[in-house]
Amino acid sequence: MEFINSHILSITTFVPLLTAIAVLLSPALSIARWVSMGGSIVAFLASLHIWFYFDAQTAGLQFTEMHEWIPSFGIRYIMGVDGLNLLLIMLTTFLTPLILLSVWHLDDKKQKAFLSLFMTLECGMLGSLVAFDLVFFYVFWEAMLIPMYFIIGLWGGKNRIYATTKFIIYTFVGSLLMLAAMIVLYVLHFQQTGVYTTNLLDLYGTSAEYSTQMWLFAAFALAFAIKVPMFPFHTWLPDAHTEAPTSGSVILAGVLLKLGTYGLVRFAIPLFPQATATFAPVMVALGVIGIIYGALTAWMQKDAKKMVAYSSVSHLGFVVIGSVAVISGGAALSAEALTGAVYQQINHGISTGALFFLVGCIYDRRHTRMLADFGGIAKVMPWFAVMLIVATLSSVGLPGTGGFVGEFLILLGTFLSSPLAGATAALGVLLGAVYMLTLCRKILFGPLENEENKTLEDLTPREFAYLTPLAILAVVMGVFPNLFLDKVRPSIENLANNFRNYKIVAEAPLESNQLLGADHKEMGH
Repeated sequence: MEFINSHILSITTFVPLLTAIAVLLSPALSIARWVSMGGSIVAFLASLHIWFYFDAQTAGLQFTEMHEWIPSFGIRYIMGVDGLNLLLIMLTTFLTPLILLSVWHLDDKKQKAFLSLFMTLECGMLGSLVAFDLVFFYVFWEAMLIPMYFIIGLWGGKNRIYATTKFIIYTFVGSLLMLAAMIVLYVLHFQQTGVYTTNLLDLYGTSAEYSTQMWLFAAFALAFAIKVPMFPFHTWLPDAHTEAPTSGSVILAGVLLKLGTYGLVRFAIPLFPQATATFAPVMVALGVIGIIYGALTAWMQKDAKKMVAYSSVSHLGFVVIGSVAVISGGAALSAEALTGAVYQQINHGISTGALFFLVGCIYDRRHTRMLADFGGIAKVMPWFAVMLIVATLSSVGLPGTGGFVGEFLILLGTFLSSPLAGATAALGVLLGAVYMLTLCRKILFGPLENEENKTLEDLTPREFAYLTPLAILAVVMGVFPNLFLDKVRPSIENLANNFRNYKIVAEAPLESNQLLGADHKEMGH
């Protein structure tokens, strides 16, 4: 057991990469399907081990792994998990088998390549979540772009090349700025300590002049804001979602976008606390604008997939304002808002992932996503209607679903930070109900007039199999939120409570154990 605990993060992260290689070596597509599914299930079981053995009372890192990688430059192989990344790890490994099941029936010549790319993408996402060395993190961060580029570019819609090129340009520019900031931070730390290191835990204590910290924060925050994407850097997202295959849209909405908000909380805020306090009002304002803009734009869409895509801009605006909501004149983070942001990331992955799956189901049957082409199909697809309604209610934050818990905590914390921002963001909840219920009404209800809709097949057993876990989880997250919150609350409260200490780093650098709640050199489970 000690060996497993000492290497469980490496197992979880790299099993998908080994699976990707095995898929390419498989002699037949039928074998490749089982290999990819088997690898994704092993990764999920490994993440369950992390979940069940995770100490909910500990705020610091657990299951840590630390090995020398490039000693001459202070670059190390460092992995760890705490309450800030635990749920995202679980979401990643949970969604992957469901996505593979959704494409199980496809039988084109490139399907082996797709499965291999998708497993490589899972490795990149997990690595980005568990890496605690800046270079190590950056390798995974950039590696994610490659499989996603090909997934959209090879299996997307008619404008896929434009969409995937735009996606790469936006995210790569942001990544280059972040890389430049990492180099500056690396040099600053060496100048102050005489030690070369890219260990994030050590860099937390690096002091920087206020003006320097502002520029460094801006570079990191811009890279993460583009990934979210936060208004006004969102324009690549609707194109990418619309042109991506259903599986690509699900993983993009489910996990990839969350890496932007995770990066803000893990890197930008604790590394540059003074700049965070300065930029927070601007970021909250942009988040609120994104909420309202995304909701109004989604309401105007006639394409069901575009409507769900713009809803992501709106929903992730809530996550942004929850992540940077500061109170007491910028002296402290709001623990309630930050808890809601972490929780809403997961709910959004579940509910929006389900919505993209469902839009894909009707597109496979009708080869259209235009709302005007449907209406009344609840009469012939009752199980589809049930799943769409559950996903919709979770998306709009109905009490009893995960969406309510996340949005309520975010709005509660934001009101403490800025009553005006909280009240305006609350309007986004109302608008969300308007456009999502419009989606349901136009697809499910009304007269069944279109002859092609009268013979539509309801959900197949395979579709039912990958949609049911999402519907169940959406309800479980709403009814039993403490099942999840108890695991993450200590780490979130530690980050929020220590924000005041983070702000004095420039005057008196702190030790890593003060920042994380445990000595990282001795941490482990």
